[in-house]
Amino acid sequence: MKNVLAVSLGLLVLVLAGIYFLFPDTLFKLTVKAGRYNAGLVKKEIQVDDHKIVYLEGGKGQTVLLLHGFGVNKDTWIQFAKHLTGDYHVVIPDIPGFGESSQIQNESYAAENQLTRIDRFMAALKIGRFHVAGNSMGGMLAGMYAAKYPQKVVTVGLLAPGGVGSPHPSEVLILLQRGINPLLTNNTEDFDRFLKLCFKKPPFIPSQFKKVLVADAIAHRKFNKKIWNEMVGNVTKETSASKENLLEPYLPKIEAPVLIIWGDADKILDVGGVSILERNLKNYKTVIMKDTGHAPMLEKSKETASYYVSYLKEKRGPP
Repeated sequence: MKNVLAVSLGLLVLVLAGIYFLFPDTLFKLTVKAGRYNAGLVKKEIQVDDHKIVYLEGGKGQTVLLLHGFGVNKDTWIQFAKHLTGDYHVVIPDIPGFGESSQIQNESYAAENQLTRIDRFMAALKIGRFHVAGNSMGGMLAGMYAAKYPQKVVTVGLLAPGGVGSPHPSEVLILLQRGINPLLTNNTEDFDRFLKLCFKKPPFIPSQFKKVLVADAIAHRKFNKKIWNEMVGNVTKETSASKENLLEPYLPKIEAPVLIIWGDADKILDVGGVSILERNLKNYKTVIMKDTGHAPMLEKSKETASYYVSYLKEKRGPP
């Protein structure tokens, strides 16, 4: 019996190794599906006007809308969301133009148009009032949305949001001012540079899985560049204040309480942006996470979720 079990396990290992090396995309997708399942999330899609929007949904209770950053997708929130779905109804879309959602060449993806699409998406799901949180570009859109639709937002979570200046330029801003956009990937070296910029300590990614991620980033590069140009445009030392700081004019208009979470080792958006947020917001709480980079919900998902859930419980409003 032991010999049979040993042979069976050996065959299983060989099969998995074969899939890993011969069909890494298949194994990667299975791994992502397992992560979604573990988080209590199910992938769905809905047609909203001209856009197909693919999203993850799970849990029951008050709704939390999570918005991802530039050039990534809904699955960046999986590990964070698994700490929410026990008590909250979580919705995580691929923002139009990203991930598996529609990419329409003749449509504009400027911030205001994206806000309209997000609002139409939530209306299509028949969700009237909810919490909204976002990271990077998603944080910028979350803040702008709260200012534009105050009656719909209970609380706002800003995780290193874009669209905010800083007394100190980040490493990425310096590169952008030199005409280099490290958020657009051409090859493995670009992808590795992005990881080093995004994380204080970049996670280990198996080589075959990295190939899948790099190929996906390269496939989306052209459309990502289109969105970047329409949302931000060229950034120079002379234009950075007007081009980069899209969120700042909206901050005084945000009525909902705001939780600010920012990593002290953020190389993409300098943590000095916290001072701009605090100067312009009416009602906020700030958490600076030590030894943490630009994506705290990825780098330290459990800790980040604990801050966010505690804030939701503290500020819970009517459903």
